[in-house]
Amino acid sequence: MVEYAAPVKDMQFVLEQLCDVRGLAALEAFADFDADSLGDVLHEAGRFVGDVIAPTNHEGDKVGSRRNDDGTVTTPPGFKQAYRQWVDGGWAAAPFDPTYGGGGLPWSVAIAVSEMVTAANMAFSLCPMLTQGAIHMLGAHGSDEQKATYLQQLISGEWSGTMLLTEPQAGSDVGALTTRAVKQPDGTYRLFGQKIFITWGEQDLTENIVHITLARTPDAPAGTRGISVFIVPKFLVASDGSIGGRNDITCVGIEHKMGIHASPTCVMALGERDGAVGYLIGDEQQGMRNMFTMMNFARLSVGVEGLAVGERSYQQSVAFAHERRQSRAVGSTETASPIIEHPDVRRMLLTMKANVEAMRALCYVNAAAIDRGHAAADEATRTRNQELADLLTPISKGWCTDVGSDVASLGIQVHGGMGFIEETGVAQHYRDVRIAAIYEGTNGIQAIDLVGRKLPMRDGAVVRELLATMRGLDAELAASDLDDLRAPLTHAIDTAAEATEWLLRNRANQADVLAGATPFLRMAGLVAGGWLLARAALIASQQRAATTADPETRAWFDAKIATARFFVTQLLPGAAALLPAVTGGAGQLDPLAFA
Repeated sequence: MVEYAAPVKDMQFVLEQLCDVRGLAALEAFADFDADSLGDVLHEAGRFVGDVIAPTNHEGDKVGSRRNDDGTVTTPPGFKQAYRQWVDGGWAAAPFDPTYGGGGLPWSVAIAVSEMVTAANMAFSLCPMLTQGAIHMLGAHGSDEQKATYLQQLISGEWSGTMLLTEPQAGSDVGALTTRAVKQPDGTYRLFGQKIFITWGEQDLTENIVHITLARTPDAPAGTRGISVFIVPKFLVASDGSIGGRNDITCVGIEHKMGIHASPTCVMALGERDGAVGYLIGDEQQGMRNMFTMMNFARLSVGVEGLAVGERSYQQSVAFAHERRQSRAVGSTETASPIIEHPDVRRMLLTMKANVEAMRALCYVNAAAIDRGHAAADEATRTRNQELADLLTPISKGWCTDVGSDVASLGIQVHGGMGFIEETGVAQHYRDVRIAAIYEGTNGIQAIDLVGRKLPMRDGAVVRELLATMRGLDAELAASDLDDLRAPLTHAIDTAAEATEWLLRNRANQADVLAGATPFLRMAGLVAGGWLLARAALIASQQRAATTADPETRAWFDAKIATARFFVTQLLPGAAALLPAVTGGAGQLDPLAFA
């Protein structure tokens, strides 16, 4: 079985050439980040995850996490040791505020490290990912006392965090939750209720778990307007920061899932005795507003899961295709050729590779927009980048997780019958990544968010500005040796613009807009991916021309250009085919079809 090797050179190229990390390093917020050290950071992270985390992946899938009779959870062999090394190496703290012990890395660099960890072991990666969400919530909305109590331990990774949102009767309709929070004379709250699908809700890796929990106070209005958000620690924390008694929150079950078996997905009961002690974050009934400030981070991190598992599946598939011999390829004199010589296998592998590179470019550029939205020196630049991040986030989450599943499925197909056998490990990638399109807001919800909230920003000006930026690449392509990319890219951008204007014109016809939401998200992902890969190819072409002495480097640039050419000429034309589905209206979804 092929273990994971981080594609450091690809990652560094995207960060430097498409995200301008050197420009980020010049911002005051990232003063502790030395752009010259980027290669060293990525290489060391890649070495660590390859040596320490990746070997836990297959065994973790087979063994899984288990709940014990006392409500505790035991993780698979090797997880505790790998997590300890993750914390001791400072990787958990890398992207956070140095005031609380963080390393001060830009989020775009942290996303590259997250890609590595997720590709090495997606189930393992979910624990630090959920902790990041808790850190973002407390950093944005916690009181000074709450930050002093929790942030340093969360940032270091000594404690972990979760998000307790979903309930059995509510699902994605968070406004239907019924968990109660009753205020006490000392200003704390007592919470009563049940939460389901709680990723890493209980585990044996950290000494405390900080649950960020949504609940409803007495007499709060119905729906999302009545929701508040609370800190509910597994163990209560004393004023001096020491861990105290056990809180009234318990894991009462672990779900048996299709994939990510090593990640304990818990059913959590709050208040089986006197009520779980909770501490209000911000004001009552501001819970959903506060949660949305961290959504760009969380949803982008889930989008990276599609990218990461897609990369892992591609690496295993291309290695298999070089080794596996079957049938004689066209023009070969061998009885049995390596299957990579067969055109259809090459088509599958190139589809996997091109989609992975497009996903990487999109996720990293999205993360860089988040960085500049928070840290740019002037307000106008912060606003523009925050708007761009808001627009790209549902595309990154929705398109990348859908495509990540497609790529993992192709990985099984490349392996043929062996792909359907668990021992090869390739089926695990598909089983693991399939959840990413469901949680953190299903991809249908991402599509609704895109057409309902993000396209209308500034009455459509934000998306029009992005499309105009995409069109601006045409003149540069015309002056290069990549003229063949111009027509398909222009056609795709024009189609996206036509679909965008139709959706904006028809906002009053909500059912028609919603009927086209998912095809539009798919179109937007294709177009954004094609534009970014065309940009990457242009830069690679320019740098190749300046490279005369190193054949290996020139070959790497050639591969970058060939991959972008395949995406733009072979995959991007699918964007135009989605236009009838975007603009067909709700009538195309005839209820008589279900009679």
